[in-house]
Amino acid sequence: MQKNDLVTVAIEDIGVGGEGIGKVDGYTLFIKDAIIGDVVEAKIVKAKKNYGYARLMNIVTPSENRVEKPACPMARRCGGCQIQEMKYGAQLAFKEGKVRGNLERIGEVPTELLDKVMQPIVGMEEPFHYRNKAQFPIGTDKEGHIITGFYAGRTHSIIPNTDCALGVAVNQKILEIILHFMENNHISAYDEEKHKGLVRVLIRYGFKTDEIMVCLVINGEKLPHAEKLVDKLCKIPGMTSITISVNKAKTNVIMGNEIKLLWGQTYITDYIGNVKYQISPLSFYQVNPVQTEKLYGLALDYANLNGNETVWDLYCGIGTISLFLAQNAKQVYGVEIVPQAIDDARNNAKINDITNAEFYVGKAEEVLPEYYKEYEKTHNGETVHADVIVVDPPRKGCEESLLQTIVDMQPEKVVYVSCDSATLARDVKFLRAKGYELKDVTPVDQFPHTVHVETVCLLSRK
Repeated sequence: MQKNDLVTVAIEDIGVGGEGIGKVDGYTLFIKDAIIGDVVEAKIVKAKKNYGYARLMNIVTPSENRVEKPACPMARRCGGCQIQEMKYGAQLAFKEGKVRGNLERIGEVPTELLDKVMQPIVGMEEPFHYRNKAQFPIGTDKEGHIITGFYAGRTHSIIPNTDCALGVAVNQKILEIILHFMENNHISAYDEEKHKGLVRVLIRYGFKTDEIMVCLVINGEKLPHAEKLVDKLCKIPGMTSITISVNKAKTNVIMGNEIKLLWGQTYITDYIGNVKYQISPLSFYQVNPVQTEKLYGLALDYANLNGNETVWDLYCGIGTISLFLAQNAKQVYGVEIVPQAIDDARNNAKINDITNAEFYVGKAEEVLPEYYKEYEKTHNGETVHADVIVVDPPRKGCEESLLQTIVDMQPEKVVYVSCDSATLARDVKFLRAKGYELKDVTPVDQFPHTVHVETVCLLSRK
């Protein structure tokens, strides 16, 4: 195969980035915007020895699972949704298959065991407008007009769009006010490549409280004419927090560490179940609250607490899972590397009158082993006790040293909440080899129209 060759290919699978995968004479091609079941005409744009990348030119025969008209007209150009062209039922089947496949191939979990323990994926009744948080780059188009939207896939080219099908409806009104304010007051958009210009935007929304936060991320100390913008934004029903985040660092991390209040308060509140959380601009908080409640409900079910247990919650963030568990446990210990998240966790425990949750700052893979060793020293070789250990690590999964400490602590149950089924499978393989067996697996569709899927697993000590 050569660059610029035009080929006809049947799509048989989807890659990690949502690309359709097909073969021509044994040569594998990755084709963006093609879905399983399509027969497409594609032009090769990059040819390597055993595989290549191609651009979708024409759909010869559409898959029976292809959506005739995606909800968002920008779906194909925008990098935010990778599989919006696929019917929602087919998306769920793909994600469930992805979790199963990784557990079989990487985790070496026998098929007959998975047949017993794997539950159907938990989907959404309404898989649009589910995001409670959105970060918007702001730029200028060729005519010099200020625009906002989302980056095109694998680029920093902004696709103009103030009405994202995954975000809440009020985002559009907020963005239009901000763009109008910037045009009228000659305030520049931030250019990440040149590190010039001023403004980017973060919006958060409380699904249970209807409280709204707007945080303007600025490459400077102050926002000129800020009072004019505040005057417009504060009239929006539900507006609760308008702040500035100062970020002058040349980095692709959007938020800076310094938050300045312009109007209202520096946080909004929201609920997961009956637990109340204060959310600041810098707080990590799951972006899909409807599915988060289902996800944490599963974690609580798997823990099966009766009020006498000691629970460790690793990678606890602002205490979302910890406080859920504390309602049914004797004692919960949370560990998180971000100091501000631990401040939030302690504050969230306080506002919910939860007194049986303690939080530690540090890397879970360092805090837990150190705590374990120190406890042995000070308690004459007696080992620290945990009935249940919950882990909710980042995409890279858990480090082996942490998994070994978990095994050494011999909890009856390990509840693993994962955002990457490949690293989950690797860690499940380790735990199964060390005396834990997989008892339950449930995928949860936390991010409809993307390739990402959350999974909750229960492992019990043999």
